[in-house]
Amino acid sequence: MSGPETGAPRLGLRVDVDTFRGTRDGVPALLDSLRDRGLHASFFFSVGPDNMGRHLWRLLRPTFLAKMLRSNAAGLYGWDIVLRGTLWPGPPIAARLGEVIARTAAEGHEIGLHAWDHHAWQARLEQMDSAAIRESLVRGVDALASILGHPPTCSAVAGWKCDERVLLEKQDLGFEYNSDCRGTEIFRPVVDGVPLAPQVPVTLPTYDEWIGRHGVTDENYNELLLDEIGGSGVDVLTIHAEVEGISKHAMWCDFLDRALERGVRVTTLGELVREAPEIPLASIDRAELAGREGWLCVQGAGVEL
Repeated sequence: MSGPETGAPRLGLRVDVDTFRGTRDGVPALLDSLRDRGLHASFFFSVGPDNMGRHLWRLLRPTFLAKMLRSNAAGLYGWDIVLRGTLWPGPPIAARLGEVIARTAAEGHEIGLHAWDHHAWQARLEQMDSAAIRESLVRGVDALASILGHPPTCSAVAGWKCDERVLLEKQDLGFEYNSDCRGTEIFRPVVDGVPLAPQVPVTLPTYDEWIGRHGVTDENYNELLLDEIGGSGVDVLTIHAEVEGISKHAMWCDFLDRALERGVRVTTLGELVREAPEIPLASIDRAELAGREGWLCVQGAGVEL
């Protein structure tokens, strides 16, 4: 949308693409829904092997099992996603579906790196040293650059798993901004006394975090989510190609129409950064979030230098 209205609530739209099926089937559907409404978003692609089915081992953890049952994961994502990469190596996403990524860029959307191997990053970040972190990031950047003709300008880690080591490695790759955490406002994280590239934290819950909790159903989800937008003037929503692009696509289109009727201005995360009058400094921290298993990176306390 062009010509922002003064005081109109802004919604930064972040699309996480985690899997082969999400890239192949979900992204084209989302592109159509955005094109039909004249909107643009920030797409973050997983580009290496799709081993997401290996998360099945996490069913041994009660909180992850509860989330999978509450969200009806097999119906939400499809059995091919739930089992992908469990008994054999998953398919290389960018190598086989590069045309989908190229189409996304050609239609004017912002392209960023999500992960080389989404499962490996989310499950093993704490065991990775700085060299392994950098290798994973560089492989992802190189895969996207081979399709786009230039390196991606932004990134968003898988599963909001991020720490100061990750931020330092990303700084060397020249991203204009990152979206690695949950929080309340755009900020510059400070590591060892040095302000780094801006962070655009996600401020709103994802579908799988909310559904089935506190009376949230498919019937009232969109209205409840819309009621969360506009309090601070700027909000950031993460949707997933595997959910809003496939199993919940009709719900997603209804959400967009309702948001536009309310005067919400949907935009890319990069545009939010460029529009920010000033960007405060803050630390990053870890916290657990209701509806999600394990720790996430979150915006920490403000910092003065």
